[in-house]
Formats: sequence, structure tokens, C-alpha cells
Amino acid sequence: MKYRWIHTCVLFICVLQSFSQSKLDTFLKPSDTLNVSRRNGVVITEASLGTLTLLGLNQLWYADYERSKFHTINDADEWLQMDKFGHVFSAYQLGKIGADVLKWSGVRKKDQLIYGATLGFTFLTAVEVLDGYSAEWGFSWSDMAANAAGTGLYIGQELLWNEQRILLKYSFHQTKYASQRPDKLGDGFLEEVLKDYNGQTYWLSANVNSFFKSSQLPKWLNVAFGYGGEGMLTGKNEIVDNFFISQNRQRQFYLSLDVDLSKIKTNSRLLQSLFDVFNTIKVPFPALEFNDKKGLKLHYIYF
Repeated sequence: MKYRWIHTCVLFICVLQSFSQSKLDTFLKPSDTLNVSRRNGVVITEASLGTLTLLGLNQLWYADYERSKFHTINDADEWLQMDKFGHVFSAYQLGKIGADVLKWSGVRKKDQLIYGATLGFTFLTAVEVLDGYSAEWGFSWSDMAANAAGTGLYIGQELLWNEQRILLKYSFHQTKYASQRPDKLGDGFLEEVLKDYNGQTYWLSANVNSFFKSSQLPKWLNVAFGYGGEGMLTGKNEIVDNFFISQNRQRQFYLSLDVDLSKIKTNSRLLQSLFDVFNTIKVPFPALEFNDKKGLKLHYIYF
């Protein structure tokens, strides 16, 4: 899948190599007022990375497929909508990064939401346009709707609560399906993390104390509701290489606990930043699964 981000991790690695602990904490501390040099650096970095990424995709990914006139497709019924959840997740996380780095620069809240939280929607729209000129894919309005939903989830919570009470998270486990169609579902762990929808789960992770104030419960405790799918070798039951592939496709719904790492108190800005990065991943916990084929199932630990 083409919709992933890595520049936050690179930023932290570079900073770690260049600063002492005290200087690092000072560097990572958000500015109370507009810091023009920080803001300009953020804008230039994002514009450069976005442009290079799109140019790279155009040359390294799309060049392998035939070009076409701009066209649209309707793929809303594929992969049990797991690909759409991927779009929601990517738009949400990119938007959160965009808003966070503008907050770090001291940009006012309104501009954080207008120019930062829309980063994911803007970038993914550009990718969608590239899809529209590829004969292999096409511009998908359902993808655009998913992108808008991810952006709206972030902005809506900031406007309503001035915080992210409900986080959008991701988890993955390897499945038997990737080895059956490695060209589509990935060959090896790293590819499967991005391509094998059978092993992906997307979670809405709600912080309990944000909704129900209680001194008895830890402030980092979350309740998570997950969605996944299994039994998919193709986007839908279809003919591949002149053979009809019969699949036991099933939707999966999960209930579990989770940890909001941003609620763990620490005086270290570095740890806060690292917690923010890893807060995109659902913490493994026991989970209750319901699917439309086998009913209820308890997982003693679920990834």
C-alpha cells in the first residue's frame, strides 16, 4: 500500500544524534508563540518530502503500469472495505502529524487545523489523482470519502473537545493467506504489514477518563473497538487467471483494552515524542471477537 509515513521517526533519529538530553528537551518543547524559523522549516520540509514522495511514486511505482486518460472507478465493495479503513487511518495520522508540528512551531490553533490537520487529505488526494491516470487503478470517490473521514475524525475532536479522546490505531498479525497470493498480499513480513488485509485490524481507541472522570481508573486506560476481515485472496470473489477463486470471506469485530501512551506522565520531551509515535499502534491485550461466520471467540492476546 502506497499510503504510509516515516519522516517522524527519521526526525527523532537525527535529533538524537545531534543534541544532548537538555538541548533535546528544549528543541522538542512546543513554542508558546510563533517561531518563524520552525514554521518555515516545517513548511519547507513537508513540501520537499511530499514532492519527492509523489515524484518517486510516479517514477518507481506507476511507471511499471500503463498510463491512461483520467478515469474513475468504483471499488467500494472490495476487500471488505479494509482498504478504506487504511485510507481513514493514513489521513488521520498524517493530519495529526501536520497539526502537531505546527503546534510545535507556535502556530495558532486555527491554522493548525486548516493547514496542518488537512495534510493527510491533501497528500492522499494527490496520490489519488496519480491513480486516476493509471490504467491499473483509477480515481476512487470512495477513497476520497475515506480520506475525508480520517481528516474529519481529527478536526472534529479538536473542535468538540480540544483533544483526541478517540484515537485511531492499527495492529497486524501474519496470516496464511499471503503465501497463497504473495504478489497481491505481500512477500515477507514488511510487505505483508502493508498489503495483507487479512492480518490488519483498525481500532477506535477511546480514553475512559476523558469521558468518565474517575480517580479509581488509570488515566491511560482505553477501551478499543476493532474491525478486520479474513479469507480474502482478491478484492472480491472474482475470476483470476481464468479461474474463479472461492473464498470464505468474513468480517470481524473486536472489543479490547488499550493504552493511551500520551496519558503517561513523564518530564522527558523525548519520551513524550516517542510515546506519540508508538501511540499509533494498538497495545496487545486479550480481545473478544465477533464474526459473521463463527460467532464469538476469545483471544487471550491479540495483535
